[in-house]
Amino acid sequence: MMDRIDRAVRDDRQPSMRTKPSISGLIENLRLNSWAISAALLIVAFLAGMAAVQYATPNMPDNDGFYHIRFAELMREESLKPEFPWLPLTILNSREFSDHHFLFHVALIPFTFGDLRLGAKLAAVLFASIAFLCVWILLRSQKVPFAMLWSLGLLAVSEAFLYRMSITRAQSLSLAVLVIGLYLMFTQRYRWLMPLAFFYVWFYDAFPLLFIQAGIFLLATWMMDRKIDARPLIYVGVGTLLGLVINPYFPDNIIFFLRHLAPKLAETTSVSVGNEWYPYNTKQIMENSPLALAAFLSGTLALGLNDKRMDAKVATGFISAIFFGILLFQSRRFIEYFPPYSLIFAALAWTPLMGSLAERVTFRVRWKERHYQVASTTKGWIATGILLLFLLPGIGITLDGARSSIRGSKPYTLYSEASRWLVENAPAGSLVFQSDWDDFPRLFYYNTQNSYLIGLDPTYMQLYDDDLYDLWVKITRGDVERPSEYIYPRFGARYVMTDLKHGDFILRADKDPGLVEVYRDREAVIYQATE
Repeated sequence: MMDRIDRAVRDDRQPSMRTKPSISGLIENLRLNSWAISAALLIVAFLAGMAAVQYATPNMPDNDGFYHIRFAELMREESLKPEFPWLPLTILNSREFSDHHFLFHVALIPFTFGDLRLGAKLAAVLFASIAFLCVWILLRSQKVPFAMLWSLGLLAVSEAFLYRMSITRAQSLSLAVLVIGLYLMFTQRYRWLMPLAFFYVWFYDAFPLLFIQAGIFLLATWMMDRKIDARPLIYVGVGTLLGLVINPYFPDNIIFFLRHLAPKLAETTSVSVGNEWYPYNTKQIMENSPLALAAFLSGTLALGLNDKRMDAKVATGFISAIFFGILLFQSRRFIEYFPPYSLIFAALAWTPLMGSLAERVTFRVRWKERHYQVASTTKGWIATGILLLFLLPGIGITLDGARSSIRGSKPYTLYSEASRWLVENAPAGSLVFQSDWDDFPRLFYYNTQNSYLIGLDPTYMQLYDDDLYDLWVKITRGDVERPSEYIYPRFGARYVMTDLKHGDFILRADKDPGLVEVYRDREAVIYQATE
């Protein structure tokens, strides 16, 4: 017995063979860690690039970001389904309200601690970087040579794309969802498409794009392989249906989606909606997205140079890029999708031709009669240098253009003083008649004490009461001689706020004895209705 104990003690004192470092173990660790190292380097690059754009100005690049970050704070402070009394004369009134950005607002909650403006800007940088990293994961899964460099091309393809990715809105994470969807289709992990589609419905009302993408994949598979595999389409369809029905806002979410989308599809110009719903002209696209167009054209060139027939994945990228290109020529908001999909298509199309450039000459080390690969160089490094020679200037030019664009953003303090006056002088809950529908996000950001006439989208009021909307348009254009005869009796508003650009309306209001000017600064005028 004592002999066994002595032997055990001696064994414990001796170093274990398993603790000895080995070259094979180090190599294996390098292989395991290469993915994490690459991901870390890329996320740092993406964060740096998007931060360079975002922090070119202290201002926020879009009005809607003010609404989203404030609403996320309300969700944190009150509940995930707060009451919404702020737009009572629209289809977002308290009875019918549906938060079609529900999960996006949840994602913003961690950024609502402290200064909301800084939190919103940080969220925009992080969300865009996550979307870009998802593109790299997709390309890497398809063994695209130089996937890291292709992914860095996202910082070069379009200054308009980077500008839109810098807005605190759902589009950046929406891109991430669609790219993840492609990854699941390409790697045949079809079942995961169901939960992805389910949560996409809760996240953003662009969820039909995932179903369309699944349809494109089905079409491409049939065209290239003469096979029909409907599983991706079925899983996305079932997930979408479940997301619509099992929803915090059911059935108002479905009603809102149909009412919100119909005017955009039918008569985009019948109501003056935001600029994002109108198309760029050809000159604008050539100026703000030349490399996106070049990427798409280079992909088509690669198809012609390749002796092999393109496969279903390349065809999916090709058709998807065409689809988003068509949408872009209908509405500039799709600049969020066309450039990255053009790059994805180009990367997939060039993969067969670039494979030879990625050939490796390896150094080998002999260890206990075995050989281990420890390094690679030559053609791969040469090709990397050539690609960087073209990529880095593109990134520099595009980032500079995006920074110039974002510097033109309105001051984040716009309407802050006028809103403070309303908080201090207007009774809580009183309705404010404003002359511009897109002023609502900033007014809401600075003052949640009052409610407002119109906001987020002018069609929301038009769909609620078409005659009321038409009257509002006439009043704000200065076509009504005595606006006070309608502002309180018809709209129920005791306070009127307008920017100084509505000169015709201001002339009418100044001559109207039923409207008394109570506040004015260099940004806005506030009147009180006395009749």
